[in-house]
Amino acid sequence: MEPGQALREDDEYARHGTANLFVWVEPLAGRRRILGTERHTASDFAEALRVLVDQDYPDAEQIVRALDNRNIHKAARLYERFEPQEAHRIAQKIAWPYTPEHGSWRNMAACELSGLARPCLCRRIPDFETLAREVAAWEARRNQAQTTIDWRFTTEDARIKLKRLYPIVKEQNSI
Repeated sequence: MEPGQALREDDEYARHGTANLFVWVEPLAGRRRILGTERHTASDFAEALRVLVDQDYPDAEQIVRALDNRNIHKAARLYERFEPQEAHRIAQKIAWPYTPEHGSWRNMAACELSGLARPCLCRRIPDFETLAREVAAWEARRNQAQTTIDWRFTTEDARIKLKRLYPIVKEQNSI
């Protein structure tokens, strides 16, 4: 080191683990659920769907969900995790519509995660138990307040912003 030069130190980051958060949102009712897992595997996804069907919406005839298009987010994962009858039972209660990559449905879950990140996830969390406890407390506060999502992207907005996706209709002269 030369005279007058500042001392340089290198703090090396050491990651001590990761966690995964599955999020579902009922935007108009102000209800959400965040299920933490220590990994993001097909089996974890299947278990999350079982919780959704059996614990959160046991009386629902059908649950419409929007998922990103990751390779584990498929009905087939239920059959890998559960016996065929159980997998079929769960899969039948869930509607599996195609979700566009940039769809607003997925943005609602991203909004929820953003709301969680500011008070809870903006720092390192020492262990999974602490994460689960803090996420559950945040979720309970939001659900008790019935915080809804005021989605303002209307059909008119879509026709303007997504003009390239809409067909051009030409008027024809009638005789």
